[in-house]
Amino acid sequence: MRRIAHLDMDAFYASVEWLRYPQLKGLPMVIGGGRRKEDDLIGRLNAERPERHWTSADLADIPVDFFPLLRDYVGRGVITTATYAARPFGIGSAMGLMKAAKLCPQAILLPVDFDQYRKYSRAFKQVIRDIAPVMEDRGVDEVYIDFTDVPGGQREGGRVLARLIQKSIADATGLTCSIGVAPNKLIAKMASEFNKPNGISIVFEHDLERLIWPLPCRKVNGVGPKADAKLQGHGIHTIGELAARERAWLIAHFGKAYGAWLHDMAWGRDERPVVTESEPVSMSRETTFERDLHAVRDKATLSAIFTTLCEQVAGDLQRKGYVGKTIGIKLRFDDFKIATRDQTVAEHTADAQRIRQVAGQCLKRVPLDRRLRLLGVRVGSLVRQSDLARVGHSEPNQALPLFQ
Repeated sequence: MRRIAHLDMDAFYASVEWLRYPQLKGLPMVIGGGRRKEDDLIGRLNAERPERHWTSADLADIPVDFFPLLRDYVGRGVITTATYAARPFGIGSAMGLMKAAKLCPQAILLPVDFDQYRKYSRAFKQVIRDIAPVMEDRGVDEVYIDFTDVPGGQREGGRVLARLIQKSIADATGLTCSIGVAPNKLIAKMASEFNKPNGISIVFEHDLERLIWPLPCRKVNGVGPKADAKLQGHGIHTIGELAARERAWLIAHFGKAYGAWLHDMAWGRDERPVVTESEPVSMSRETTFERDLHAVRDKATLSAIFTTLCEQVAGDLQRKGYVGKTIGIKLRFDDFKIATRDQTVAEHTADAQRIRQVAGQCLKRVPLDRRLRLLGVRVGSLVRQSDLARVGHSEPNQALPLFQ
């Protein structure tokens, strides 16, 4: 019997922060707005709380009232994650911090620390691979796992193996996760939400009508706000109501491919395999500025950010063993309009200076008469470096003018 699991780490970013700040666990907290600078925090502690000498070993002793609150934030940052205690106030991921501050001003605000999150992401995924090697990486905090042929994967519908994985991750990292086990990826992903946090949900084919059909259509990964609004316009609110519509009717109203998918989804059909390796199409880095930047008046700041983005993309490529030929940029202006440009070069590269040089040429093709909110750099047309007989290398990275 096919048993597929979807594993989702519980409030992952927040849980990683609680490992170093256990005094904040259970409190309303959001993460976002900027990158973490631990040295700044320690310096401020020593300046404002001179009764002791604070070091990075004292993070768990920092008084709760010392942490910044959401109500004091000024800027255009967005929430990366919100803890379960903060969510009842109506705040969540991707919401602007200024808006969230009106809803939950007392929430503690922490900056992001992607290096630490990636470290723990690698750690929990290695634990899974050691137990169940057929694993599909779906991002920093979630994976699919094929339980079908793994010892214990069939016992109690997969519950025994799910418990083992949960305990092994907790022992290795101190983090909790929620797991849904079902006949396929589609249902497993929904099931992983049933008993959060630190829960296990087992769904069989005969559970479709009881557990899946009462759910809103929006609970399905692949039904977005526009599709959901259209479904509701036809009186379809739940997956069960969707299943009651004929396949031909759905195709007529939603198109051949999407209509057919909606019908299959409603009846719990999903034959997608768990893919252990997938080749990336591109790699990119981007940043949203705390304030709008001008191409002329903020030239030095933009140049430094631009160089950093190129170096980060190059580092990602080199670390993962890829090179690319299509280099591009992304700009978001103060009116939220987006401009993208790209250029394909003769030879594949993962060199930071070459990426910056070509990305700079792309910038010249964009009118820069408006302030910028966001700047991004992308490298596409990727191949594995090991697959190329020869890859050209250039000199070490040098600072180049941004807007010539």
